Amino acid sequence: MIELEIADGIARVTLNAPERLNALGPDDLRALTAAYTEAEAAGVRALVLRGEGRAFCAGRDISGVDPATDDVSGYLDGLVTPLLRRIAAFPAPTFAAAQGASLGVGLGLLVATDVVYVTEDAKVGSPFAALGAALDSGGHWLLVSRLGPQRALDLIFSGRLLSGTEAVAGGLFSRALPSSEVREAVDAAAAAAASGATEAFLASKRIVAGLRDGTLDLWGSVAAENAAQAALRDTNDYREGFRAFQEKRKPGFTGS
Repeated sequence: MIELEIADGIARVTLNAPERLNALGPDDLRALTAAYTEAEAAGVRALVLRGEGRAFCAGRDISGVDPATDDVSGYLDGLVTPLLRRIAAFPAPTFAAAQGASLGVGLGLLVATDVVYVTEDAKVGSPFAALGAALDSGGHWLLVSRLGPQRALDLIFSGRLLSGTEAVAGGLFSRALPSSEVREAVDAAAAAAASGATEAFLASKRIVAGLRDGTLDLWGSVAAENAAQAALRDTNDYREGFRAFQEKRKPGFTGS
């Protein structure tokens, strides 16, 4: 079950099927896509993704899947990848709070999110060694880009899961916190972003995506920064930021 709440310019998307560790079937992925579509249409200035219960998301719901007739491409190419692209391109800063297992498509949801806070005892990695399947949903990119090829393959071959503390130490995510603090920290980060200069944040989000995807090198990123700054000059928030600095007060950004 996917829940969406919008308040104070922030969308909160919740995976709420704790009895199956928030594992996602086709209908869940469609509902999740619809939630992001609705949040985007509402013009929110930040989004938080979280899961109820012991796990953030244990991956695909395979409880009723017959391997002999499994439509793998329909699930991954038809549903998962478009959703991950939508999340990554969401036109506002996105945040996730992850506890317990974040595996398979659950890990992919975190890969596609801008900023991820995990509990110290979260479980992240590739459990597919026991299924005869391959890591998917962007997991190879995440592990190789942050840990290197050998450590990535060691985790994939062994099926060993990283704790949240290990994942953050390896650069996979932003912060590891005690379980009691993660949601509050993510909510505070989203609230701060929602009151910030949204267009400036989106400019940085596009530049970071280019560096991540290899479409920008050093000088390409410098050129993109220069172009972004020139475009931001014409926004209300740019003018407000300069006025607030000159008047020695806190800026009041509107996201425009």
